[in-house]
Order: sequence, then C-alpha cells, then structure tokens
Amino acid sequence: MAKPLGAGDDAHAQRALWRSRRGMLELDLLLSRFAERSYPRLARADQHAYLELLRLDDWRIWDWLQSARRASGDHAPPHLRRIVALITAQTSNHGEQDHA
Repeated sequence: MAKPLGAGDDAHAQRALWRSRRGMLELDLLLSRFAERSYPRLARADQHAYLELLRLDDWRIWDWLQSARRASGDHAPPHLRRIVALITAQTSNHGEQDHA
C-alpha cells in the first residue's frame, strides 16, 4: 500500500499533487483526489501521461473527463485516454463508496 502523500518521501508524487490543483473547483477535486490516492501506485508510463494531461487547459481536461463519463468519443491520444479512463474509474468507484 502506498504511503499518504503527506509523508513527504515522494517528491514526484508531491509535485503531481501540487500540479493537480486547478482553477476549476470540480476539476481540482477530481484531480487532487486521483493524485493523492492513485498517482504513487501508477506505472511510470501512466505517471508521465498524468503529468502530460496536467499540462493541458482545464476545459480540455474537463471535457475529456465528461466525455469519458458519457461514453461518447473523444479526441485524446491513446495514452491520455488511458489516464482519463483511470481517473474516471476511480471517481466512479469512490463516488459509489461515498454514497453507500
């Protein structure tokens, strides 16, 4: 099990958490939770894809996340589609647990 990011022993995970902070509250919450809960356990390729995703505009990320939820097509490259799917899967799983 990964240590909490607050432990301060993983600079890359701390940086990912910091970069997950966004101007849009809904996106900030989704990405910050993902970075805190899942980023340390991701494969290196997925970690890189996540950091690449964070370089995009908030609205593009939000549109991709919403598109994935509605199961409609999106135009993200395959490695970014994968990370978007991981984020939305975590959001769905934790959302169901939070409401149970």
